[in-house]
Amino acid sequence: MNKLFTKIIEISEKPLDVSTIVGGKYLIIDVLGKGSYGFTYLVKDQANQIFVLKQLRKYKQLDHAGIAAFNREANILKDLDHPAFPTFYEQFVEEQKQFIVMEYLNGKTYEELIFQDKQSFSESEAFKELYSILLLVKYIHEKQFVHRDLRIPNILKNNQDYYIIDFGLTRHVLDQNNTEKIDHLEKKLFREVAFKSDFYALGHFLLFLLYSSYVPVSKKKMSWEEELYITGNARRVLRKMLQIDDPYYDMEHLLKDVKKCI
Repeated sequence: MNKLFTKIIEISEKPLDVSTIVGGKYLIIDVLGKGSYGFTYLVKDQANQIFVLKQLRKYKQLDHAGIAAFNREANILKDLDHPAFPTFYEQFVEEQKQFIVMEYLNGKTYEELIFQDKQSFSESEAFKELYSILLLVKYIHEKQFVHRDLRIPNILKNNQDYYIIDFGLTRHVLDQNNTEKIDHLEKKLFREVAFKSDFYALGHFLLFLLYSSYVPVSKKKMSWEEELYITGNARRVLRKMLQIDDPYYDMEHLLKDVKKCI
């Protein structure tokens, strides 16, 4: 497909308006997200139940890979069937638009917890948070899936409940038929269809938490290893998660080492 034509479609396409009714029963309350892959809406049905509605973007429907990825996300949600991940409700097509309806998980991102709620995490607290999230990722990995998008916006917390959302990039670990071309090394480490890519992403998540209690002592730009005062155990775990040293290849070794840092 002509790349310029595809780009024009991508730029020109807008999300559906608030108050639009989709599927004959879902009223759009808010637009939650606009990405290259799709639009995400907060909706309610006629019984005032709240859901998340995901729409595949038009230009992604023009090739088989886009529709296949959308269908794959729906099937993965059905397969996972866990309270920490969105429950799949239905999938439908309306006016040549593809939609998935899923559970709305009410929680805050760690960005909101740190910058809005002014929470900070000590080394031990940061590793406790990581440990709880790793237990959820362990379930994903046991199902032989790699999430591939464990960024700050996709990890939520509500009191002592943890949630992981957005399985749009998730792949089965044996699915190596990935046509996505990635030139940037860091993005490649995030997107590799291997368990260690989720560990890499969570290494960055852990750094984000550790920096919440960091007080700069110099204007000089330094690496995290120079700036953060952390224990040797914590440093070793981070270096392995970030693949600076020989990386973790399985969850059990990582959980064992993380537990030592709590």
